[in-house]
Amino acid sequence: MGATLITVAPTGAEVDKREVPELPVTLEELTATAAACEREGASVIHVHLRDDRARPTLDPGRLREAVAALRESTGLIVQLSTGGAVTDAEEDRLRVLDAAPDMASCTMGTVNFGDEVFTNRWSFITRLHERMQDKAVVPEYELFDLGHLAALERLLDLHGLPYGGHVHVDFVLGVPGGAAGDASTVTAFAEAVRRHLPKETTFSATGIGRTTLPVMLASLAHGGHLRVGMEDTVSFARRQPVTGNDQLVRRAAEAAALAQRPAMPAAEARRLLGVREAA
Repeated sequence: MGATLITVAPTGAEVDKREVPELPVTLEELTATAAACEREGASVIHVHLRDDRARPTLDPGRLREAVAALRESTGLIVQLSTGGAVTDAEEDRLRVLDAAPDMASCTMGTVNFGDEVFTNRWSFITRLHERMQDKAVVPEYELFDLGHLAALERLLDLHGLPYGGHVHVDFVLGVPGGAAGDASTVTAFAEAVRRHLPKETTFSATGIGRTTLPVMLASLAHGGHLRVGMEDTVSFARRQPVTGNDQLVRRAAEAAALAQRPAMPAAEARRLLGVREAA
C-alpha cells in the first residue's frame, strides 16, 4: 500500500493566539514549527498566515516571504491556502498564487462553516483551477461534502487535469455545517473517489476537533493519507491541550507505521503529486 503522505496545517484562520499561545503565527514561529514537523515525518505544509496582530492575512508580500523562508529552512512541499478567512475576497484569494507555492488548496464548493458561510462560487473555482494550471501550481482539492466531489468530477471533465497530471483530494470532515467526521463518512468519500475520479487519484483526510482520531484511522484503513495540525485541533486528548504541531505529526507518523505505511519523505511526495522539483 506504500508510504503515507502527512500534511501539517499548523495555524489556520480561526484559532485565537491569545487562547492558544503555542499557535505559530510569526514567520519565525512558522519556520521553526515546519522544521520540527519535517523531522517527525511531515512532507507537506499547508500555510495560513497572520499579521502583526495575529489576525489572518493574505498580504502578498508576507506570502512571498513565507514561501521563500520555508523553502530555505526545510525540504517540505509548500502548500498555500487560497481559502484564507471566510471573509476574504475572491481576487485576494486568487492573488495567493502569485507567491509561486508548490501547491495550493482549491475548495470545491460552498459550505456552512459554523456560524459563517465559506463561499466558493463555480466561476471562482474554475478561475482558480485554470490559474494553477497556468502557474504550474499543484492543487489539493478540498472536499467538505460529497457534493463537492461531483463538482470536482465536472471540473476535470470541462477544464482538464491539474498541473502535473495527478489528482489529489483532501476530505475535510467534522466542520459544523459540512460532512461528519467519522469512519463511515471516510468510507463513503473513499468509495466515491474510486468510482468517479481518475484511477490514480490519491486522497488525504482531515478530522476537525474530536473527530481527528477516527478520521485518521479510517483514512489509513482505506489506503489514504493524513492531514493533521493545530488548524484542525488544539486538543491532543481529553483535557490535554496540544503542545505543538510536531506532537500531532508524531502521532500521525506512529499510526502510519503501525499500519505498515510509514511516513513518506518529501522527495517521494513530490513525485507522487507531480510537484516541481525543489530548486
